[in-house]
Amino acid sequence: MIRGNPVVPSVWHQTAKRSTMADSPSISPQGAAPQVIALVDDDRNILTTVSIGLQAEGFITRVYSDGVVALKALLDNPPDLAVCDIKMPSMDGLQLLQKLREKSALPVIFLTSKDEEPDEALGLALGADDYITKPFSQRLLVARIRAILRRSELARSDAVAEAEELPADRLTRGRLEMDPSRHQVTWQDKPVSLTVTEFLLLEALALRPGVIKNRNQLMDAAYSDDVFVDDRTIDSHIKRLRRKFRAIDPQFSAIETLYGAGYSFTDA
Repeated sequence: MIRGNPVVPSVWHQTAKRSTMADSPSISPQGAAPQVIALVDDDRNILTTVSIGLQAEGFITRVYSDGVVALKALLDNPPDLAVCDIKMPSMDGLQLLQKLREKSALPVIFLTSKDEEPDEALGLALGADDYITKPFSQRLLVARIRAILRRSELARSDAVAEAEELPADRLTRGRLEMDPSRHQVTWQDKPVSLTVTEFLLLEALALRPGVIKNRNQLMDAAYSDDVFVDDRTIDSHIKRLRRKFRAIDPQFSAIETLYGAGYSFTDA
């Protein structure tokens, strides 16, 4: 049992050598950066064997034999994934995961023994991504690691895509902010509660500032084809819109009326 040493020297030297060689197999054919796997276990044999096996599969490994030291390293210099034993001195895997989840969503696979089923359930409840029962095959571990890394990459891609879509979806006109995907409206950074019809009318006007929309055009924007309303209904909605905005800003005048023609929005 190794205590107080965050890395196993023999394994670490192998890792460093692989990561600095120009023809290192950990570099993908497309030139993508190699993925880094942290191994946390107080068993030197497991650290050595698993580290060498993962390096052979193209990963860079960092190894830790102490949970306290590992936690600091995982937070200060996060890898792509951590493989962590549950039963360790000083700080066990469950304690490590609990503290890690307070600050990080780093994917974690637990290594467990056959008699640790309650620990497996608790680990999953705390936020572990998967667990593997000892003894295990390198092939199984590599397959689980790659599956979780793919899942994490897809989740990150979806989050980036959603974040990139939001600015295009969001409508900004001067002091007005509209988010159609969330049905949210703010004026001068203060929320304005609108009905669906009011939201659609305001959006139709704000999409083209200064352009006059007649009542028929606004009805088309706010109602489906099989709904028939009196054109004066639009006037009532506009009055309520103005009333709601003036409750926040008494000087609100962004919705203008051109008598006999219709309404327009000005972002001046």
